Amino acid sequence: MDAASEADLSVARDTLQQRVAVRLRELLIEGAIAPGAKLNERELCERLGVSRTPLREAIRRLGAEGLVTLDPGRGAFAPVLSAEVVAQTFDVLAVLEGLAAESAATHITAAQLAELRALQLEMQASFERRDLPGYYRLNARIHDQINEAAHNAVLRGTWKQLNARMHALRFRSNQDEAKWAQALQEHVQMVRLLQARDGPALRTLLIQHLQRKRDAVLEQLARNAATPPHG
Repeated sequence: MDAASEADLSVARDTLQQRVAVRLRELLIEGAIAPGAKLNERELCERLGVSRTPLREAIRRLGAEGLVTLDPGRGAFAPVLSAEVVAQTFDVLAVLEGLAAESAATHITAAQLAELRALQLEMQASFERRDLPGYYRLNARIHDQINEAAHNAVLRGTWKQLNARMHALRFRSNQDEAKWAQALQEHVQMVRLLQARDGPALRTLLIQHLQRKRDAVLEQLARNAATPPHG
């Protein structure tokens, strides 16, 4: 086999691994794999339509992100985070997102603003349909694009690593109607402040937004702990 063919195969493997990692990440985020559950390789291979090799590579990748707990000798598990770790992580995320937002207000381009406005309208439509998975995916994209618009590679790398660990909890906490509506209005205000280039106000809003999300997640964890298991 020549070098070009080997390179093509390498790219194909990398692409497959990435696709599997994306789908597995979605299953974890959306709660299809419960916290503490072991990742069953045979079932996941059937579900995702892949062999064990790309699945294991994807699991290792998600392990590095903190979305999977790797236990040598026992396997891979969906992580279970303590309330203390969750609170501390959200506190750090609030600072990072606030810093990113303030910088984004200075550096964001007209094209990026237009895309954020479009995403905001799509998210509003998802809210009106009560489409929580669709709403969350758009919500996550908005936060990601604000972070990217900050043009700070170190900040972005740190934020992505921590945010990956909170993805599933952020998704499952938008169950309270009033809090969901408030979060939506805060997103509307984010776009307005970006358009106004008001970095300090945007930084304050993002910090408060993440702190409210932290509190909602902790409330959800407390309710789950107080609910006896069925059976």
